[in-house]
Amino acid sequence: MKGIDITNPIFNDEDEARKYLERLRWPEGVVCPHCGHKGDHYELHAKKDSDKPVRRGVWKCRKCRKQFSVTVGTIFERSHIPLHKWLLATFLICSSKKGMSSHQIHRMLKVTYKTAWFMTHRIRYAMKPQADMPKLKGIVEADETYVGGKARGKRGRGAENKVPVFSLVERSGNVISTPVERVTGKNLKAIMRERVDKSSIIMTDDFKSYTGVGHEFAEHHVINHSSKEYVRGEIHTNTIEGYFSLLKRGIIGVYHHVGRQHLHRYLSEFDFRYNRRRIDDVGRSKSALIGIEGKRLLYRDS
Repeated sequence: MKGIDITNPIFNDEDEARKYLERLRWPEGVVCPHCGHKGDHYELHAKKDSDKPVRRGVWKCRKCRKQFSVTVGTIFERSHIPLHKWLLATFLICSSKKGMSSHQIHRMLKVTYKTAWFMTHRIRYAMKPQADMPKLKGIVEADETYVGGKARGKRGRGAENKVPVFSLVERSGNVISTPVERVTGKNLKAIMRERVDKSSIIMTDDFKSYTGVGHEFAEHHVINHSSKEYVRGEIHTNTIEGYFSLLKRGIIGVYHHVGRQHLHRYLSEFDFRYNRRRIDDVGRSKSALIGIEGKRLLYRDS
């Protein structure tokens, strides 16, 4: 895969993986995850006359006196999976345009399928957008689609066993996708108020749930899909349709079926890659690893 060399020591050696993550997580010096104290820490080593081993990469904070490693307070904490396998899984998912299945991770990393499944969900959790993500601005396209479901021949609104997904995309900018229980004006407008700046120009199709959106934002332009109108000058929803095409090809072609209870994590994955589409695979993977900070997903929560 472009930009990723799987023979790199960080993907094959536990110590090299740890050192890489330390450089990435602590670029300006070691920071205690317990008290936040920066610097002035020391790495623990076994005493020469002691038979008691000390795990490599364990630090002790001079301020709070607690021990820690680079994985504390991250999705890797207390994992028995070697760290270099975690890094490889993260790089593989970030560099695959339409995602990578847990079955493929299971085969490549030589771990059980259950382990691979949990790893991929943890990595998607790290891709979850930050709470302080800025609101979308400028021209923002809004649309909804339906994902999942096993019934053949069912498409569009009202499709059985499918989960509605509402997405907002800033032209030449970011996308934010949210699964919704029901596609109603109340639900969609509430998400728009939370995610879109009021100065924005909104582009939608002629679905009735968008009626009245123009009262809450600078402008609202409608493209009449029901009359087979798809472009009228700058008025269109082609950007969000393109994102939906990528999302559905990934879900159908790679993951095949996504459970309703896990869909939000897959949306985080596709949004994450789309929002970093202008950087290379290595940069995208580093961004995901930085996102591990302060996130821990237990198996019972996945």
